[in-house]
This record gives sequence, C-alpha cells and structure tokens, in this order.
Amino acid sequence: MVQGIIIPADNTAPLTAATLDSLEDYQRAVGGWFEAVDIPDLGVTMYVNEEGLIRDLAFNRRATFLWRFQVPQARDARLVGDVAVVGLTDEEGENTELPIEFGRRMLGPGIYRVRTRQRGESEWHEEPIDRDDYLETVIWAALLQEMAPALEVQIGHVEDGANESNQP
Repeated sequence: MVQGIIIPADNTAPLTAATLDSLEDYQRAVGGWFEAVDIPDLGVTMYVNEEGLIRDLAFNRRATFLWRFQVPQARDARLVGDVAVVGLTDEEGENTELPIEFGRRMLGPGIYRVRTRQRGESEWHEEPIDRDDYLETVIWAALLQEMAPALEVQIGHVEDGANESNQP
C-alpha cells in the first residue's frame, strides 16, 4: 500500500491524496495503461496514461510544468490526463511512499516565492509575487526558466526560507 497524490488534468480540480495498492488502482487513477515518468531530484515517480496523447486526453498543466522545472530536458514534452504521483521505486522495483516534504508542499498550506539570478552571479533576486499554491509557483518558475535560459531559478517556502532549485 502506497500513499500518493493525484494531479487532475482539470486545473480547477484539487489535488487529492490516494492509496494505490494494486495495478488496478494505478490504472483507475490515470484512466488506462500507464507509464512512469521519474523526477529523481524530488524522489518521485509520476504515472501517466501511456495512450494519453493518442487518445487526446486533456493537457495536465500542473504535472507537465512540475516535470519541466525539475527535468529541463523535458521542456518539449507534455503530460496529459490525470497523473498519479508516488515515491521512486525501491531496489525490488516496488513504489515507495512520497517524500514527506514533497507531500507537504503539494497538499499542505504554504506561501512560495520564486528567486532568480544570472548564471555565475552570487546575488539572488526575489520575484515580487508570493503564491499560496506550490504547483502554480512551479509553473511560473518553469516559464521563467524556459524564457530566460541564462537564469537560475529557485522556489522558496516563505515561512522557513528553504529553497528548492531544479539544479542538481
């Protein structure tokens, strides 16, 4: 039994916690056969419908930009349909629990801010808008990254000052 999060393709639908016990649970979550999309820096695997593009499923903006921000090589890719997120697989190939901090960011309350700096510079600049939704902050950060490749981009949790970068 693995606890995960469902990111609906419908941007107005909330993220939901889900227990994923079996193959059928994953299939139900994504609406069919699935394939894995790993985000190693976050310690998560996203499961997507493997026929989603062929079936013309709805664009999943939140999952796509989460992937693009963390895996810049994926900038031309897009994820469609509902997405199930769990922890990376273990040595036996079994899914694991979501990292606690990732689950907190995704489902819990928080205020997030984007910080940028020119590559090679030491000073970070804070963007003027705080957001109360982690994935909306990720979308903004990913767009900044794509539009200005010379920028390094981080996301900070305003209350604790912690920063997350997509850089290893």
